[in-house]
Amino acid sequence: MAIFRELPVLDSTDGPDLPPARPISPSQAAKILSGKKPEWLKIRPPAGESYGQIKELLKTGGLHTVCQEAHCPNVAECWASGTATFILGGDTCTRACRFCAIKTARVPPPLDPAEPHQVARSIAALKLKYVVLTSVDRDDLPDGGAGHFAETIREIKRLDPSIFVEALVPDFKGDESAIRIVVDSGLDVYAHNIETVARLQYRVRDPRAGYEQSLKTLEYAKAYASTFRAASRELFTKSSIMLGLGETPAELDQAFDDLLAHRVGVVTLGQYLRPSLQHLPVEKYVTPAEFDELRVRAESKGFLYVAAGPMVRSSYRAGELFIHGVLERRRGTQAQDT
Repeated sequence: MAIFRELPVLDSTDGPDLPPARPISPSQAAKILSGKKPEWLKIRPPAGESYGQIKELLKTGGLHTVCQEAHCPNVAECWASGTATFILGGDTCTRACRFCAIKTARVPPPLDPAEPHQVARSIAALKLKYVVLTSVDRDDLPDGGAGHFAETIREIKRLDPSIFVEALVPDFKGDESAIRIVVDSGLDVYAHNIETVARLQYRVRDPRAGYEQSLKTLEYAKAYASTFRAASRELFTKSSIMLGLGETPAELDQAFDDLLAHRVGVVTLGQYLRPSLQHLPVEKYVTPAEFDELRVRAESKGFLYVAAGPMVRSSYRAGELFIHGVLERRRGTQAQDT
């Protein structure tokens, strides 16, 4: 029996040239009820001293985290243990992906020039050693916000060169110059999510996104970094896939192969959770055992690391700890060689 069932092709009045897996409109989505969440997806309320400290710091600093804006189910675990993923460029996105709870606008507020320094200071105050920076899509900006990413990364490294930085970036509309700006900043992990399998891209993501475009940005970042970085400072590339949107096992296998062919070393697999009735319905709640099977299958294909589970997200603490350990070992080897 197949683990996943395929989404039906819906009728559309938008024209005959749309791909077969076209989006479900918010009004259509609201009529489709997802099944009851299983026991393994119950989320405990956020609590703990560290959680409160981070929440207060973010509030007073006017900062945003993906933990809050995207309704991440791991906010309790991560904040209680003193970690957070920061959103740069504000809390308003120029794209409208059908899985995402972040608010959207064609022209968001301008960038805050003080944000890179404020974020870096907050990270220093939290005494983090591995940080993840992400952002909303800023298609309104000439470089898509790449310069803002780079400035923040440089400021973090300036305050504490020992901090490892992962940047979960947009696709920058495939602009290679924007990718170079981020890679040149000295980050350690370049992450960008393909989100779903090829067939479901247009249903799930904003039409300005694309499967091939996302893969090519990851491959270019890796190739560009390899031209000037020593082996001990190899740039990791990372991506993530949501499950439960109607993908098939064969399509997932193809996505794994495509990521590896484009030199992606780390992949995370998690359950799609519907933010509201206006978002895409859940087609399948994948069991923990099925996630384990997928992890083994992906690992057998040759990924450096695979994190898979119902609550796993792009910025996932277990994956970050693994990468941190590898980077620490490489840093130690580099120090011995010098």
